[in-house]
Amino acid sequence: MNERMVEIETFNADEETSEITLRPGAWAEYIGQERIKKNLGVFIEASKKREEALDHVLFYGPPGLGKTTLALIIANEMNTNIKVTAAPMIEKSGDLAAILTNLEEGDILFIDEIHRLSPAVEEILYSSMEDYRIDIIIGSGPAAQTVKIDLPRFTLIGATTRAGMLSNPLRDRFGMSFRMQFYSSEELSKIILQASLKLNKEIASEACEEISKRSRGTPRIALRLLRRVRDFADVVDERDISHGRTRYALDELGINSHGFDEMDLRLLRLLAHAKGRAMGLSTIAAALSEDEGTVEDVLEPYLIANGYLERTAKGRRATPRTYEALNLPRLNADGSVFI
Repeated sequence: MNERMVEIETFNADEETSEITLRPGAWAEYIGQERIKKNLGVFIEASKKREEALDHVLFYGPPGLGKTTLALIIANEMNTNIKVTAAPMIEKSGDLAAILTNLEEGDILFIDEIHRLSPAVEEILYSSMEDYRIDIIIGSGPAAQTVKIDLPRFTLIGATTRAGMLSNPLRDRFGMSFRMQFYSSEELSKIILQASLKLNKEIASEACEEISKRSRGTPRIALRLLRRVRDFADVVDERDISHGRTRYALDELGINSHGFDEMDLRLLRLLAHAKGRAMGLSTIAAALSEDEGTVEDVLEPYLIANGYLERTAKGRRATPRTYEALNLPRLNADGSVFI
């Protein structure tokens, strides 16, 4: 599938660097996730008073909602160093051992997509999280020896988009677990306004609202759209980003008022034309010429979370909200209009 403007997972290097510059660096700048911020603030303050490392933290939820940003802010608030890595980069238990033995007292280790750790690497994490110790086997066969290495008390912050794929032993070792929620339009408008100031580009409040409505409740998408709208404004030498320019730019990018792009619309129209019948994942994937993983992991999460699609035992089905968004009448299986 071609890269989508509303795709959250894939960013090129330039865009990722730009996004980092727009990240909030302190609690005062971080907008949204109020319950998480409030609770974390208490736990951080308590840890600082006891002069202890913060307990291990797990953030889970859809991508682009600020899990990495929260980890960086925690490190800033705790006034400690943070090592950022991703589970696919830790291929062997020795890789993790090298990272852990280089940590200092109170340091934070952030592992993104932690559900992708191999079982062998997870085994190393168990003892390091609970006992702050790792056991390394040197040699093989009868001559093999186990060497125990003590670790400084550190904080592991894990982030995952697939909490259900975490093993129970690993999940139970986190002292705190927080589910990230989609953002409201009001919160996204504030994020867009704050980011525009960092970009040195004034933006109308109506333009902020327009971008927020089409950002699928996700700050990462909102910031991506803001940068692209800014490009449209710069090309015509507009000093400020107007509402009209914003609507024109987003329409040109193929993102409608619900935040749907062409792939979303194809999926929803497919389900709507099924006249209330559920469709299996393999059937949907074949009809869209996509693989099942793309449909399940990329297209469906936002649509399900916002009530545009429902999963049933028999398959996927359009909801009343789907027909409303597409401006289509609801049809029964016999083709009659549903009343």
